Amino acid sequence: MSDATPAGLTRRELIKNTGKIAAAAAITNSILPGLYAGESNTIQLALVGCGGRGTGAAENAMATTAGPTKLVAMADVFPKKLADSYKNLKGDGKRDAQIDVPEERRFIGFEGYKQAMDCLNPGDVVLLTTPPAFRWVQFSYAISKGLNVFMEKPTTVDGPTTRKMLDLAAESVKRNLKVGVGLMCRHCKARGELFDRIQSGEIGDIVLLRAYRMAPDQTAKEFTKKKPPDMPSELLYQIQMFHSFLWASGGAYSDFLIHNIDECCWMKNDWPVKAMGMGGRHFRGDNVDQNFDTYAVEYTFADGSKLQLDGRGMVGAYQEFASYAHGTKNSALISVGGHSPAHCAIYKGQKVGSKDDVVWKFGQKEPNPYQLEWDHLMEAIRADKPYNEAERGAKASLVTSMGRMAAHTAQVVTYDDILNCEHEFAPNIDKLTLDGPAPLIADADGKYPVPVPGLNKKREY
Repeated sequence: MSDATPAGLTRRELIKNTGKIAAAAAITNSILPGLYAGESNTIQLALVGCGGRGTGAAENAMATTAGPTKLVAMADVFPKKLADSYKNLKGDGKRDAQIDVPEERRFIGFEGYKQAMDCLNPGDVVLLTTPPAFRWVQFSYAISKGLNVFMEKPTTVDGPTTRKMLDLAAESVKRNLKVGVGLMCRHCKARGELFDRIQSGEIGDIVLLRAYRMAPDQTAKEFTKKKPPDMPSELLYQIQMFHSFLWASGGAYSDFLIHNIDECCWMKNDWPVKAMGMGGRHFRGDNVDQNFDTYAVEYTFADGSKLQLDGRGMVGAYQEFASYAHGTKNSALISVGGHSPAHCAIYKGQKVGSKDDVVWKFGQKEPNPYQLEWDHLMEAIRADKPYNEAERGAKASLVTSMGRMAAHTAQVVTYDDILNCEHEFAPNIDKLTLDGPAPLIADADGKYPVPVPGLNKKREY
């Protein structure tokens, strides 16, 4: 497809102009059903990473009201995962007009991300929802193709990959690319109003933030047994069980706790400068993953205020999934019971949760933030407005890694320490092949290296 229309407009200009009528189109489409019939103003999508989160993101991308979208390519290293994702997206057939992914545009293997992006034109959108280790490699190729990007969190897993991602973020801004990062809580309307109220002084100066994600095993992928003998590829096994391996995902800490960390840093309107923490492995049985079962991390901001984070994956233990802010005047509930709805509220004094002390609460029905993050991205593409979350996503991922490293090493880790740490978990990630070795090698008993706090002080394993 050419990037120019017969009228002489570039495709980017046509998409921008389409954005000006997107709102009106929602009303007039019943009168003018052919308004978006042409391909020239349809933003094409390629899905790279066809797991549950990728499939959900693709659904949100096709559900946006900010102009027409069409899924035209998919890629994964697992054929079944891609096939299942395609089947789920097709669903009851209601989105058939938005899904055009024939067999020849379904790509398997480590080069699949390139092949999928090659099906797009500049200004289209690629969804990067593979395990985070691959993010900088795929983002780099997307930038070279002039593609807008949606990428899942976390976007980095260690200091070296964060430095790479920050450089790529700057390059994507320079090229006027629009980039969304899957920290969808930042797009929550309730949290947005709470942020405004906190910044205007309604709870005073924040002195303490508390965050909890204490639950049974989150996905069963963070507690992993030895590789089954009928699965010949060590590499594919580790990718399949990516929550269990620090190189692939940053482990359960990074993948699950980043939302609580990020929403607290948002309310503080700052990033912490250091962290110290602890954790341990309990009741391990024959699990061979690299995760701790419990994490307790204290983050410190430049003004001395704290964020106390507790994470736990343990069956039968007390459960809580929430974030809180305590100020010099009042306190606030940032979220409770999960990511959405957040149930944000402000309370008199420090009595968070007391019905008699509610000062304010978000009384409306909360729109789905997973959909809002897509609507905001697509609206920015249509209107050609500055929109790039890549730097913020990298910093949120780095701060998350800072706390994880503090717990895994039993040392105080500063922001500069983790940013400049030279331990890159998977330095050859861009050279992996399906029949090649994995970045992490098991010992003769099929076990992997785990953090040993206090003994390994400069490395997590």
